[in-house]
Amino acid sequence: MDLELALQQLGITGKLYSAYLASLELGEATVNQVATRAGLGRTTAYSVIERLQEEGLVLLVDREDKRLVVPEDPNALMRRLEARQRTLAELMPQLRSLYNSSRTKPAIRFYEGEDAVRTVLWDTLTAQSKELRGILSAAQLLESVGTAAMEEYIAKRVSAGIRLQVLRSSSQDIDTLWPHTDDQLRELRYAPAHITLAITTYVYDDKVVILSSKREDYGLIIQSRDFASLYAAMFDGLWAISQPAN
Repeated sequence: MDLELALQQLGITGKLYSAYLASLELGEATVNQVATRAGLGRTTAYSVIERLQEEGLVLLVDREDKRLVVPEDPNALMRRLEARQRTLAELMPQLRSLYNSSRTKPAIRFYEGEDAVRTVLWDTLTAQSKELRGILSAAQLLESVGTAAMEEYIAKRVSAGIRLQVLRSSSQDIDTLWPHTDDQLRELRYAPAHITLAITTYVYDDKVVILSSKREDYGLIIQSRDFASLYAAMFDGLWAISQPAN
């Protein structure tokens, strides 16, 4: 992976990137040495290095009448990213509340390619209601997402406290997979034999999502309060006539 491009994605760009890379390469060095290596003027270098110190990537140390720049272990980048992720996770409910309240028109997002189904599936983990209604084809999910990714997804869903009501068809099912269980917050029912549920869909909050087969490789998110309400009502009607799993 290109180092400069990767660090840009973490917000370390331009003069910050030049100064940070110079400090890593030099180890403990004076501000002038870092400035020269990075191609920066002394005054500019001071302000840039102070910014790097605020980000926890370097330390400024006074020693023997010299101001030294000491780079932190690059693991600091991981800690920086984890701290940002925690902050974003804490803010997400408030941000999504503002985002949803501002919507007046439905939105449709279409994803295609290898990661499309996974991208759409992971969006269900944002359910603010902590409730999912799902129509699942186990065989389709195994093919398009894979066992390992599904186990990771289920663990994240359970960790988030999101309950799942799921309808499946016996003809499309694999009995040993994802059974009715309180431990995994899953309530399973089987649709009547004459109804075949061959594609995976979810409804939650104001969204309905569709996950295609591996053959077609697409995912669709429809964000519409009215459409989600209609789909939820249809799901509830089918749920009422379906057979609880043993």
